[in-house]
Amino acid sequence: MRIAVIFGGKSAEHEVSLQSAKNIIDAIDKNKYELVLIGIDKDGKWFLNEKSTFLLNENNPKSIQLNKSQEEIAIVPKGDSNQLITQSTLTAKGHIDVAFPVIHGPYGEEGSIQGLLKLANIPCVGADILGSAIGMDKDVMKRLLRDAGLPVPKFLVMERSFPEGHRYERIIDLLGKPLFVKPANLGSSVGINKVRNQKEFEEAIKIAFRYSNKILAEEFIQGREIECSVLGNENPIASVPGEIIVQTEFYSYEAKYIDEHGAILSIPAKLPERTTKAIQAYAIKVFRVMCCQGMARVDFFLRGKDEIIVNEINTIPGFTKISMYPRLWEASGISYTELIDRLIQLAVERHGIEHGFSTSLE
Repeated sequence: MRIAVIFGGKSAEHEVSLQSAKNIIDAIDKNKYELVLIGIDKDGKWFLNEKSTFLLNENNPKSIQLNKSQEEIAIVPKGDSNQLITQSTLTAKGHIDVAFPVIHGPYGEEGSIQGLLKLANIPCVGADILGSAIGMDKDVMKRLLRDAGLPVPKFLVMERSFPEGHRYERIIDLLGKPLFVKPANLGSSVGINKVRNQKEFEEAIKIAFRYSNKILAEEFIQGREIECSVLGNENPIASVPGEIIVQTEFYSYEAKYIDEHGAILSIPAKLPERTTKAIQAYAIKVFRVMCCQGMARVDFFLRGKDEIIVNEINTIPGFTKISMYPRLWEASGISYTELIDRLIQLAVERHGIEHGFSTSLE
C-alpha cells in the first residue's frame, strides 16, 4: 500500500509538523507500506522528497527545516491512478492509496488538505473536512462543546474588525485575572500569553492578531493538565489519561517542543479509577460532538479533586518523540508502529463506506 505522508505547510506550526513527520516515517512498517514523502514549504509549494534528504538539521528542533531542493509536485483528481504529477514537466509520479496529513495548524489541520484529498478520491487519515474545521476554530469548538453540555472554561471572542470588544476592563470583569489570550486557529501554544495587567493584555492581543483575525480571551484555570487520546471511527476508544506537569509558567511552545525539561509527562496520570473513567468518557463524547474520525487528543483541566473541564480537541495531534498522543497509546498497549497501522486502516474503512454512497437519484 502506497502511503503519502504530507507535512510542513504554511503555518506557524511548520517546524512541529516536520518533527511529527520524521517520527511517523521512522516508525511506520516499511515491509507493509511504501512511503511517498510530500513536504510543503512555508510559501505553499509542494515537494516530492527522498527519505534520506527530506529534512535539514533533523535532530535539532530549533533549526529543523524542510529540504526544498527536491521536485515540485501537485495532487490532481485522476480516479485511482497517477494522482501525483510534477509541476515542471507534468510527468505522472504514480498513485496514492492513503494520505497521512501531518500538518498542524492552518492549511492542513482545518479541513483544506482533507477537502483536496476528498476531491482527489484519496483516503485520508484523521478527521474529515467538518471535524477538522470545527476542531481548529477554538471559538466554534467551545460553543459546540458548551451547547452539548460539556464543561468548558469561560471565554470571550475578540475580532480585529471590532476593536470595541477589546476593552480590558470589560474582559477582566467577565473572566477575572490572570487570563490567557490566544489565536482562535492555532495549536502548539503558538501566540498564547498569560495576562496579569492591562499592559500585558494589550501586548498579548497584538501577538495573537499576528496569527488570526479572531482571538480568544479565556479564564485561567488553576488545576492539573490532563490529556487523553482517542482512536476510531463509529466506535472510538480512549487511552489511559496522562498528566502534564509543567515546569514553567504554562505549557508553552518551548516547553512542548524545544526544552526537554519544560514539562514532566506522567503516564498514566495518577488519578482515582472513577476520575480516569470519567475523563475517558468525556474524551469520547467530545470526539463525537466534534464529528471526528480516526484520531484526536482531548485536553482537560482537573480542578480540585474531581471537577473536569474540557480545554480543547486536537484533530492532528503531535507525533514528536515527546508527544502525548502516541505515548498514551503505548501506555495503553498499542505500539507506535501498530498505532500508525490502525490509523491507516481506519482511513481505508471510512473511505470504503463513503465510496459506497449512491450518486444517483434512483
